[in-house]
Amino acid sequence: MPKKLLALLLFLASTTTAFANFDFNANCQQAYTNILSLKLKRARVLIDQEKAARPNNAITVLLDNYYDYFWLLTSESKADFDRLKDNKSKRLNLLEDEDDHSPYYNFSLAQVNLQWALIHSRFGENTTAGFEINRAWKLLNANNKKFPGFLPDDIPRGLVNVLLGALPDGALKSALSFFGVKGNINTGLNSLQQLASKLPHTSYAMYYDELVFYLTYVQSYVLNDPAAYIKMHQYIAQMDSGSLLKTYVRAFVSLRTGHSSEAIKCLNERPDGGEYQPYPYLTYLEAVAKMNRLDNNADDYFRRFLAENKGVSYVKDTYLHLAWDAALHGDNKGYQSYIQQVKAKGYSFNDKDKQALTEAANPTPNADLLRARLLFDGGYYDKALDILDGKNPESYPSAGEKADYYYRLGRVYEAMGKNANALQNYQQAINTGKGTPYYYGPMSAVKMGNIYEEQKNKPEATHYYNMAIAFKNHQFENSVEQKAKEGLKRLGY
Repeated sequence: MPKKLLALLLFLASTTTAFANFDFNANCQQAYTNILSLKLKRARVLIDQEKAARPNNAITVLLDNYYDYFWLLTSESKADFDRLKDNKSKRLNLLEDEDDHSPYYNFSLAQVNLQWALIHSRFGENTTAGFEINRAWKLLNANNKKFPGFLPDDIPRGLVNVLLGALPDGALKSALSFFGVKGNINTGLNSLQQLASKLPHTSYAMYYDELVFYLTYVQSYVLNDPAAYIKMHQYIAQMDSGSLLKTYVRAFVSLRTGHSSEAIKCLNERPDGGEYQPYPYLTYLEAVAKMNRLDNNADDYFRRFLAENKGVSYVKDTYLHLAWDAALHGDNKGYQSYIQQVKAKGYSFNDKDKQALTEAANPTPNADLLRARLLFDGGYYDKALDILDGKNPESYPSAGEKADYYYRLGRVYEAMGKNANALQNYQQAINTGKGTPYYYGPMSAVKMGNIYEEQKNKPEATHYYNMAIAFKNHQFENSVEQKAKEGLKRLGY
């Protein structure tokens, strides 16, 4: 064999081993599927087997990151976060040495950045998350131009588009604005919804569960889509019944959309066993659903969550619910004790815990108004109305309680499709709530704007959205103002 040909073959062989393949083979697909089912132990075995059999397969680097991502999502442990966070830079360094002619090159780099961004934001590190989202966004857009038919790109691209478009004012939005990164809610949502129809019929069908995980969260939590519950059931029909992630999706969306009894049912039927990753958050969801139904043993589930939980989230909100349970049973001493725990325990990284800390500063809630609030959240509108309808608002001693009463009644009537009654009570909440530090008045203005927007009454919708923004120095001011601004944006302002 000529020496030049031999040298060429040797060079090609050396570059083949130096630039490892992105080989998403059957074994890697099985590992990925197990991660998405929250069977992390089995996934770990499969990833390690792949590394032993094919040490140059760069897909294992991506799978390792998925493994850490879902581990931290389920544990929410600060100790685990501190132990694992250095893996990000190591994996990026490994991936950057791989074959950039593969669609998985930019995709993998983007996913590592995005997954760590979502984790960093859960632990309050929003500036770091902003840098990571910026990197992920650029990588995904570059990959889309280079490989427009690579459908897995559309999941993180759609997610980032929605999240950036809906981002409230704060450190993360400021960090991303510095880079000129902006999203579009409609573009992102349309992309994700179209992908839900298309993906199962393609060679990328294995990504379907990940898509559903993000899409249902966006619809039910970020956008409060009235049809989120119906859409969720359509999406999860194709998911494996042995997936614990499917249980989470169904329970989370059911609880968010006023179907607490279904949330309890599905959590009671969830797959169980040592193969599944421990997921204390599911116990928390069941506790909330039970309290919404006014079950007598809801407090037992909150205590079970505290015993199981090693994470940073929902601790303050759990103690707030235990305080509410005490208030419902006339135990003022117990209420005050738990309120002190709200202030002292846990972190304020997520919205629920921030809200709990804010509400801990409120006076002891009126038991009937609290029952109505919980029943409304659970979707038990008739029972909530039975409590409120027979009350005389003048019997409440403070303006805050009167505004609370009118706001709760407005919410119930709106949920029951009685918009005229809802508008009347929201207006009363606005009138009564002016000058108080509570959110009932400004949120009533947002709700009236929503109703008028739905009725195509642009002048009235605009008036009430602007009214909501004009309210100042009240609870959840940034959130309320953001909702009003989103309404004005939809109206073309």
